[in-house]
Amino acid sequence: MSIRTLDDLLAEGVSGRRVLVRADLNVPLDKQTGAISDDGRIRAVLPTLGALVEAGAKVVVCSHLGRPKGAPDPQFSLSPVAGRLGELLGAPVHFATDTVGESARSTVADLADGQVALLENLRFNAGETSKDEAERGAFADQLAAFGDAYVDDAFGAVHRKHASVFDVPARLPHVAGRLVLREVEVLSKLTGAPERPYVVVLGGSKVSDKLAVIEALLPTVDRLLIGGGMCFTFLKAQGLEVGTSLLEKDMVDTCRNLLERANGKILLPVDVVVADAFAPDAAHDTVRVDGIPSHRLGLDVGPETVAGFSAALSQAKTIFWNGPMGVFEMPAFAAGTRGIAEAITKADAFSVVGGGDSAAAVRALGLDESSFGHISTGGGASLEYLEGKTLPGIAALEN
Repeated sequence: MSIRTLDDLLAEGVSGRRVLVRADLNVPLDKQTGAISDDGRIRAVLPTLGALVEAGAKVVVCSHLGRPKGAPDPQFSLSPVAGRLGELLGAPVHFATDTVGESARSTVADLADGQVALLENLRFNAGETSKDEAERGAFADQLAAFGDAYVDDAFGAVHRKHASVFDVPARLPHVAGRLVLREVEVLSKLTGAPERPYVVVLGGSKVSDKLAVIEALLPTVDRLLIGGGMCFTFLKAQGLEVGTSLLEKDMVDTCRNLLERANGKILLPVDVVVADAFAPDAAHDTVRVDGIPSHRLGLDVGPETVAGFSAALSQAKTIFWNGPMGVFEMPAFAAGTRGIAEAITKADAFSVVGGGDSAAAVRALGLDESSFGHISTGGGASLEYLEGKTLPGIAALEN
């Protein structure tokens, strides 16, 4: 790809120049306290921000958080993110209480060389996500006025045709940040000529969310291991009783067709953990997939499945994992996800964790992040890249 990089920008010199950085600081916040529960995405952008600070740039960071409805909403403020970013950078981050208003203008104007400002949540402005090009473009004009150059380091947002991702690069000299560059390099390995055997693990709740990537991967992978809530639609397609487990009835025929076309590549669970209710303290036990009671629901894959999946992973040379194997947030139903994650770390393979809940699970379960080849910051973006889709944010950088 013909994308200019952060190193190209640094070589030109950024001392005293304003550099607008689109970061992905969409971190999870505790609903009770408002505290950041996982700062992985903040830490991921530090190499880019640190390099710009060291080079004397006036760094203006912008990001979204959550899904506010195009207007200010206190529960989605980036204020706590500014505090944590300052701690990690070792210097105060100047926080603007709006996106392109008076606070933003004065905060950016007051920046000294090597200082960092963070604008309030981009999605507090309807222009950020608008499908109307004029409205989106008008917002992009206001954002671009804060920079002499633009750096996209928000891989988790490059699949969105939003003002800060797609329209601002057309208005400023633009480069890819270190995180975006690394993500594209890693995912290119998977879509190019991955070392074989190439094993993909998919979990999560819905087949419909992963259908396109399954279709894209089936011809290229050696094994496709399917767990999580989505496995029950596949089990139903085999004629099995799945009780009250998550089921997409309109996808059963599609799953049956995929199984027929897979030539044995798709590996499904052989046992699952079933419970009386979707609750952390629900009564539960492990059953074979052909013995799921009609009144119970599956919330995790069982130990025999973990063993079988682990055996397949132990043979792999390339692994991509997206989606947990069960409801890992509840300790009683976390063993499947933990077991598969540990098997991936033990394999003599280049492993990629596809962002989203998978990356969150790695951190929530206390696993060593360095034991994976790469942990992506973009769940949806990484899947769309593997599907072969054109990602608006990457296309904007290529132009």
